[in-house]
Amino acid sequence: MPTALIVKDSPPVQSNSSAPPIPTTPEWMSSVPAVEPHVRLVQHTERPDEVIASAARLCYADSTEGLLEASPGEAAALVRRLNAMGHHSPLEHASFTFYLEGVSRVLTHQLVRHRIASYSQRSQRYVAHDQFDYIIPPQLEGHTVTADGREVDAVDYFAETMGIIGERYAALNDALGRTGERSNEDARYVLPNACETKIFVTMNARELLHFFAERLCQRAQWEIRRVAEMMLEQAQPVAPAALQGAGPKCIRLGHCPEGKMTCGRYTEMKQRYDEQG
Repeated sequence: MPTALIVKDSPPVQSNSSAPPIPTTPEWMSSVPAVEPHVRLVQHTERPDEVIASAARLCYADSTEGLLEASPGEAAALVRRLNAMGHHSPLEHASFTFYLEGVSRVLTHQLVRHRIASYSQRSQRYVAHDQFDYIIPPQLEGHTVTADGREVDAVDYFAETMGIIGERYAALNDALGRTGERSNEDARYVLPNACETKIFVTMNARELLHFFAERLCQRAQWEIRRVAEMMLEQAQPVAPAALQGAGPKCIRLGHCPEGKMTCGRYTEMKQRYDEQG
């Protein structure tokens, strides 16, 4: 039976924190705790701010003596100046690799649209998904669905649907002979976007700033916005100068560029990110 993963959408983000139990567990579901998205910064350029500063200094250096010997304070000051001037190409010399799990295929479809990055994702072709986990959108909580003339809790209805899909996936895989890769690749067509997945992603600091600008926006979907918050929480301490001011694009622009589609919360967002430094 597939396992439900419920991701809560709460403004304060605690990386990899434990979640409360699933509020309603039908008898046919195994009783398991909900799982938060898990984000881990597994690797990054050593002393990223200093590397960025050295790359920038090289562009104007008559002599390369001492090029790699700037103090952390001097490096940080130069990187902040580069950001203020909009000279972002040196930021591309610092990279960050994250491992994400407990996220949906919806999220990774959005994530891979950020093209200046490298990705390695768990395959639905090489890995059978009879027992797939899934993400339940928190917006479903408190709503009902009319089914067979009766009102059914929307979360229960969603979970039941996932169970049916799991059974159909297994039946289709059986019908195709359970040949591994060959049967998985066609049986997977029935799998939902809610299916849980795992992915490695590597971005340089410049692309990370762009990613944060787009995905920390309040108009971004709740799941990728929360994961972006967790990524920023872990990356900013190791590259404080390069990622200073990281946040939704309204923070850098000084206004919301979304026009009639604005969330209307610019003042609130500015205060929040000013407090975070």
